[in-house]
Amino acid sequence: QVQVVESGGGLVQPGGSLRLSCAASGSIFRLLSMGWYRQSPGKQREFVGTIPMDGNSNGADSVKGRFTISRDNAQHTVYLQMNSLKPEDTAVYYCYIVYNAFIGSGFKDYWGQGTQVTVSS
Repeated sequence: QVQVVESGGGLVQPGGSLRLSCAASGSIFRLLSMGWYRQSPGKQREFVGTIPMDGNSNGADSVKGRFTISRDNAQHTVYLQMNSLKPEDTAVYYCYIVYNAFIGSGFKDYWGQGTQVTVSS
């Protein structure tokens, strides 16, 4: 089995910062990439950013310059540093991974349960 666990969400004032973490564990032969989506009430899930385990991150235009994705390969962990937060960043943030379960297997994705981020005064 695979586990993907997010942490770090909460309530923050506009202009503030939060750091989300996401740790993957379990039956993972090779981790290819990790990333984040978010979903606000009544809206579709929105891409936030992704980072391959051997390359540079890529983020949505709506968060560039404010959000930074980084990783710890040894810990199978990805971080989302969110600065200059706005009320419109309020959402449930979901972490996902793309991985191989064993040698020769195809790619699979797996999602966490999400962590709530609320930006409000």
